Amino acid sequence: MKLKASTQALRTTLASLAVLAAAGSALAQEAAPAVTPAIAGVVNAGTKIELIKDGFKGTEGPIATPDGGLLFTENQNDKIIRIAPDGSTSVYLSGANGSNALAFAPNGDLVTVQTLDPKVGVIQPQGNARSLVGKVEGGLNLGRPNDLVVDRKGFVYFTDSGVNANASPAPDLSKTARPAVYRISPEYLLERIANDITRPNGIQLSPDEKTLYVANTAGEHVLAFDIAANGKVGPKREFARLEGFRQTENGPTSGADGLAVDAEGRLYVASNAGVQVFNNKGEALGTIALPKRPQNLAFAGPDKKQLYVVGSGSVWRVPVLTAGYTGRAK
Repeated sequence: MKLKASTQALRTTLASLAVLAAAGSALAQEAAPAVTPAIAGVVNAGTKIELIKDGFKGTEGPIATPDGGLLFTENQNDKIIRIAPDGSTSVYLSGANGSNALAFAPNGDLVTVQTLDPKVGVIQPQGNARSLVGKVEGGLNLGRPNDLVVDRKGFVYFTDSGVNANASPAPDLSKTARPAVYRISPEYLLERIANDITRPNGIQLSPDEKTLYVANTAGEHVLAFDIAANGKVGPKREFARLEGFRQTENGPTSGADGLAVDAEGRLYVASNAGVQVFNNKGEALGTIALPKRPQNLAFAGPDKKQLYVVGSGSVWRVPVLTAGYTGRAK
């Protein structure tokens, strides 16, 4: 009887150890750092991703500052956060109408897409804050302005991802514009570029500003629009195919979000797969792996030779072999 009990106890102990070992292995795999392969001219193999800080409530919209620092939005707390060149963080601005993304105009104005009272507007310098657009054709409200980029002439390109139809209280869809891509001229004239993209998200210009890129979170491709010398925007085309595209219970998603370009014209895309890198022909060069899903990114630091990535409440810094385009803040 004692032998039988001892045998049973031994089996129980061994089973418990097996469970603990499996759990430990799973935790080790979960904690294991993501490994980035070499991407020629971009990153070395095994490049270590530096965590600057985590615990933020929403991280979006990073841009470089002239002093080598970075600004990004903590949108769920309605704050703009500054990262100094030494990596220290501080609150740059509180109460920015739910700003989600940032850009500097050629005159130095800080322009943001704002989500609490949906609009695009200037929030700095103090005393010069103003709305650029809040309603569109037909007097419809913007849904959820998402991202923007300002070109060298002062044109503001931005995306409106549309309202969340499942939000509480339910939005009045009859008074809200459908998802779209827009351009605001320096004279504050609004032009709709496209409204046939399921969920337009990140937006960026090539260094020569002849190509406009748009991330479609619900699509398998980054989209592109050619911009003629006279400013006319051509029809959309598929530019680059994204990894990580999948079907979910909420519909198809690539997770395509923020975009950035480097001085060589390569395009960087935050997506389900990590940071995907493409050349200026849309050919995939590789993917920078991250511990959690990224949402947006920007080159910053001295000479813009560091890639900052934000997402999932965290901020990371990636040492790169290239430099960001210096003709704009992003």
